[in-house]
Amino acid sequence: MYNPSAAGVTVNTESGNRFFVYEVVGLRQTDESDSTTNPIRRSGSTFITVPYNRMNQEMRRITRMGGQIVSIRPLGEEGTNGHTTPTVSQEQTQKEAQPSKPMTETKAKKAKTDDIPVNIYKPKDPYIGKCVSNEPLVREGGSGIVQHLTFDLSGGDLRYLEGQSIGIIPPGEDQKGKPHKLRLYSIASTRHGDHEDDKTVSLCVRELVYKHPETNETVKGVCSSFLCHLKPGDDVAITGPVGKEMLLPDDEEATVIMMATGTGIAPFRAFLWRMFKEQHEDYKFKGLAWLFFGIPYSANILYKEELEKLQAEFPDNFRLTYAISREEQNAQGGKMYIQDRIAENAEEIWNLLQKPNAHTYICGLKGMEGGIDEGMSAVTSKQGVDWFDYQKQLKKEHRWHVETY
Repeated sequence: MYNPSAAGVTVNTESGNRFFVYEVVGLRQTDESDSTTNPIRRSGSTFITVPYNRMNQEMRRITRMGGQIVSIRPLGEEGTNGHTTPTVSQEQTQKEAQPSKPMTETKAKKAKTDDIPVNIYKPKDPYIGKCVSNEPLVREGGSGIVQHLTFDLSGGDLRYLEGQSIGIIPPGEDQKGKPHKLRLYSIASTRHGDHEDDKTVSLCVRELVYKHPETNETVKGVCSSFLCHLKPGDDVAITGPVGKEMLLPDDEEATVIMMATGTGIAPFRAFLWRMFKEQHEDYKFKGLAWLFFGIPYSANILYKEELEKLQAEFPDNFRLTYAISREEQNAQGGKMYIQDRIAENAEEIWNLLQKPNAHTYICGLKGMEGGIDEGMSAVTSKQGVDWFDYQKQLKKEHRWHVETY
């Protein structure tokens, strides 16, 4: 999802071509560890060669497999008697190797700013990744072009969290002869990427097409058209990540209400993958996730198969409610928009919002906010509660998250 509201890109991190050797013990037997060439079953230690710019990612991968790093040394450097000379203490290494914890911004437990990756790459020195895949998301009979794009991150040290955005700098120059400015897009993958190897990031992008108000000519968005027509292997200039407003709470018992239109589904796909598809030792979601998704046609239901599969597998923890404007009618006989679905379910939503660990996320077209407020006001007024005052309290407690355009 294109996200013009997020902001901020500053420093770049150091990278290089040096290699280091990790001595690792305690790796579990998994598909990932079995695919290595190291004799894990026959030796107490495993030695893994890692380039400098992949050190942190490799630490997190080793930790996920149950390994413990006991020493790190530059490649080719040995101590006396052929033994490796640790260059980083075991305590320090294990501290750095801990995977990033799921973030939260609840009143009781806010995320620490230091834990959230921000502005690792800046526009003047972006990370140059490559397009891994570019898949269409709109089926026959739908409107517009929407693509799911995945980019390779293995050559750098860009990391991110669910709910953040990255910047894309399209190639070429604008009408003034200056390089194009970056556009921000919400990330559609979890921190581990679609391949769950910490090496990719994915976006959900709709090609912007409109009529010029003066010439009536068809105009296509510079960056969205560039992205939607990328081919595997093409280079992409990436900045960021940015954003702290849409981070997922770390409470495994939380109630997470998500309201999306179109490509606003991007951060919620990341949420749902982390909640239900991936397996984590330190995060096992047992709460309720409820997604309201507004689209014009059934063929425009982005990630339809993924969403409905999760709903079938986790019926007690995941609810899915569509609002298909061109195919369904609301109670008044008009088009069914997401705000109409909110109005239909406002009483239940109100009951859920009164839980201290309930979070609401809104992502997509700004126009839906007014309708959502109207639907909620109709219910809260019956309880003698001013919805806007209550909403202010939710925002103060960091439980009302909005990213619209």
